[in-house]
Amino acid sequence: MSRVLGLDVGDVRIGVAVSDETRLIATPHSVYKRVGWGPDVKHLSALYRDLSCDLCVCGLPRNMDGTVGFQAEKVMQFAGLLERAGMNLVFQDERLTTVTAADALIEGGMRREKRKDTVDKVAAAVILQSYLDSGK
Repeated sequence: MSRVLGLDVGDVRIGVAVSDETRLIATPHSVYKRVGWGPDVKHLSALYRDLSCDLCVCGLPRNMDGTVGFQAEKVMQFAGLLERAGMNLVFQDERLTTVTAADALIEGGMRREKRKDTVDKVAAAVILQSYLDSGK
């Protein structure tokens, strides 16, 4: 089997996670600082290929009532560019994943300064693990 890439797409940073080849465990990979849509797509599609992925799970930030809001629309638009670059893509509800990731880092004793640089890739791992656990 090949790996699955997980993304937590934000306006400033994109958290990246990757699964193992058995698709059981999601691991935080990196945090990418956004430059612009073109360079962002180029970087992520290269990572997708380099990590031998055949699927990308993109977190979709729905509103708490489940509706699609402004931020989710921006993520869907960006995801469309990733698909045009050759990535197979699915969405995973990401409500409260950043809160879950931050809580886990706090519980682990990570200092605030370091959490800021880590929370996005941990949130991506939470999104990806939720997808893997769903058995889709």
